[in-house]
Amino acid sequence: MKQLSSFFTQVCQRFLPDPFVFAIILTLGIFISGIVFTGHTPVQMVGYWGNGFWNLLSFAMQMSLILVTGHAIASAPFMQKWLPRLAGIAKTPKQGVMLVTFLSAIASTVNWGFGAVFGALFAKVVAQRIKGSDYRLLIASSYIGMITWGGGLSGTIPLLAATPGNPMEKAFGLIPIQQTLFSNYNIFITIALILILPIANRFMMPKPGDIVEIDSKLLESDISVGSHGGAATVERTFAVRVENSKILTYLIVIIGYAYVIYSWVTQGFKVDINTVNLISFITGLLLHGSPMAYMRAITGAAKGTAAIMVQFPFYAGMQGMMDLSGLGTAITHGLVSISTRETLPLFAFLSSGIVNFFIPSAGGHWVIQGPVILGAAHTLGASPGLAAMAIGYGECWMNMAQPFWALPALAIAGLGVRDIMGYCITTLFVSGVIFIAGIMLF
Repeated sequence: MKQLSSFFTQVCQRFLPDPFVFAIILTLGIFISGIVFTGHTPVQMVGYWGNGFWNLLSFAMQMSLILVTGHAIASAPFMQKWLPRLAGIAKTPKQGVMLVTFLSAIASTVNWGFGAVFGALFAKVVAQRIKGSDYRLLIASSYIGMITWGGGLSGTIPLLAATPGNPMEKAFGLIPIQQTLFSNYNIFITIALILILPIANRFMMPKPGDIVEIDSKLLESDISVGSHGGAATVERTFAVRVENSKILTYLIVIIGYAYVIYSWVTQGFKVDINTVNLISFITGLLLHGSPMAYMRAITGAAKGTAAIMVQFPFYAGMQGMMDLSGLGTAITHGLVSISTRETLPLFAFLSSGIVNFFIPSAGGHWVIQGPVILGAAHTLGASPGLAAMAIGYGECWMNMAQPFWALPALAIAGLGVRDIMGYCITTLFVSGVIFIAGIMLF
């Protein structure tokens, strides 16, 4: 494992470009493929790209809020005391890697948004506390733990498949979560990932001479910013007292939590990305104690959203070309056409992994691949629940080679994609065995 991860790390360091450049290369690849393999003209492909380019603006904002609100929570005084205590469970660098992977996987199983931020923040604390820890591997471990989210409680595809009004309901009906999230195969895969990946990551620990510890600059506190962009005012004027009012903080926090409870009572218990962001937002405000203390924390975290703002539109453009040109459907059709009842879930898994390079979004996968995969499952007599989950598994699996979802963790960590991708690609092989075993054995 150590040799394999070292090999892939060296390859990534030499050949993997910055995620923004990677997104541009993928865009050009899809553009040319649409012309060559689907017969569309360059003008049509340009139109598809432009029509999709801004389709992820809402999602980009959601992801930015996940990043900044999660970072603000971690920087609160209460969390600065609690996270180190939790990190204290690990006594050695190898134990630190295992702990980060395990807790990140658990958190991502509960909710992917929470897991995305918690894992990176916790890895940073572990790197600070345990001397001799490889910072790159710790951050990679936090991202690797996210591989469980597709089969977790916030898994997009199983929740969509069970939701009335989803695009597949009229043709194929609803797929209850008893056939997806709470199935034997999903329980096996999820538990296996949670237990095996921490052990696998432990064996990726670099040799002592190759370890890269956390940069002390990353531990420096962000400069406090006042309400007018300069240093915080110390004079106790009326404006300053209002800006630091605990009463205002508690009132808005009460309203925020009241709305969350109200929505669960009236609409049923549901935790989606907006719910996570609202809870994270008001919890961070509560922990910091005043509006301006919270704003200073948000200001320090917001600088990490640059990659999200720049790259998400390019992936939206890719999704537009893959969807409107029919290229994504063609890839899925090609693999499904050679499937049998027994092999359909495997080919659905593999095709989802391929499509994920260009559409790293479970919702996008469901729109493009859902009709083809479920149609084939209906024709061949295969399990629709397993077929649907195979799409979700393929998306999570190939995230280990696709840096899109690593952007929030990298922004928090202050690292580049080349620092972690070698470890993630090694995990691609380990987790692939687990996913395929679960898909084919049940």
